[in-house]
Amino acid sequence: MELQDHKIIVVGAGIGGLTAALALRARGADVTVFEQAEAITEVGAGLQISPNGRVVLRALGLEPAFDQVSVQAQSVVLRDYRRTAEVLRLDLAKYAAEQVFSFVHRADLIDVLASAVRAAGVHVRLLQKVERVENGPKPVLHLANGAQVQADLIVGADGLHSPTRAALNRADAPFFTGQVAWRTIVPNTVNLPNEANVFMGPGRHLVCYPLRGGSVVNIVAVQEKAEWAAEGWHHVDDPENLRRAFAGFQGVARALLDQVEDVRQWGLFRHPVADVWQQGRLAILGDAAHPTLPFMAQGANMAFEDAWVLADSLATQPDIEMGLAQYQARRHQRASRVIEAANGNAWKYHLSFPPVRGLAHLALRLGGAVAPERMVRQFDWLYGYDVTAGSG
Repeated sequence: MELQDHKIIVVGAGIGGLTAALALRARGADVTVFEQAEAITEVGAGLQISPNGRVVLRALGLEPAFDQVSVQAQSVVLRDYRRTAEVLRLDLAKYAAEQVFSFVHRADLIDVLASAVRAAGVHVRLLQKVERVENGPKPVLHLANGAQVQADLIVGADGLHSPTRAALNRADAPFFTGQVAWRTIVPNTVNLPNEANVFMGPGRHLVCYPLRGGSVVNIVAVQEKAEWAAEGWHHVDDPENLRRAFAGFQGVARALLDQVEDVRQWGLFRHPVADVWQQGRLAILGDAAHPTLPFMAQGANMAFEDAWVLADSLATQPDIEMGLAQYQARRHQRASRVIEAANGNAWKYHLSFPPVRGLAHLALRLGGAVAPERMVRQFDWLYGYDVTAGSG
């Protein structure tokens, strides 16, 4: 289908929304992005972009710009929270040299995408809060200012509490996983190399990796906790709460925690994958379709994949309705598998009973010594996936 004569609205100027706008515009569509904020910006946070996300950046011509603002990961290192010795080193550079894993500041990635969107001629309308979305032959956005806007297609990339998802699916109740997380960025005074370090402790773990040329370190710390915490990672918390929760952590983890001055906390909630991703001339992608826990670092990467497949499906089918149906068919099973993997991953880092923790760490050491390449490549089904090749 030729997209040149189609007016498409994308709701949300996050990673998924901007990528979708760019992919649709590249195929000739007249695209407008509606964003409720007053500017396309992001606060401090790090992201891991795996090879399955990078291929989309490459296909959109953004790989050189992305490489200018990101750090290439050389390895992933698992450590015990009390000791400095490695439990397992996954040498990405040696055993997965063709797969590039990167660390990037979310704001820097948004800048790359936003610059490309504007250069491509996508219209961006800020301060546009969507209250509800009405499906139909010409779907309609109902804005908080009373305005109504029609389009040939509306794409909801509007996050966890998506009005677009609500127009397609019955309301569902997420449930608290019993885990809370903190996120912060500190100066890299410990000279952390270009690797992700995972410090594993009883009922908690801490991940850190460098950003912005190694000048700063991103920290994500997760603790099992009975008390409910609010969803959404913009909630300010006292750094002392983070330090108390991880008081037993030693070495590099301790040195980094001692530097924390500003931190955000949020509760981790599990959401079901939406049953309906599209209907008529309305579609959703990214967190609006399938919010994911952070334990496989796939939120941004899944949004990249969704955006590409949406545009590709529309361009290769005879009409919008058939294009959207193919989009969901190509994405639903893949996204569900990734989310299930993330749901089941955290406990591996949180073992509390000392004998069980000891045996688990011994098994990791043996695996790294006997079959290091197999340890690195166990998730090739995830990272080696290329939606731009046409089969995804």
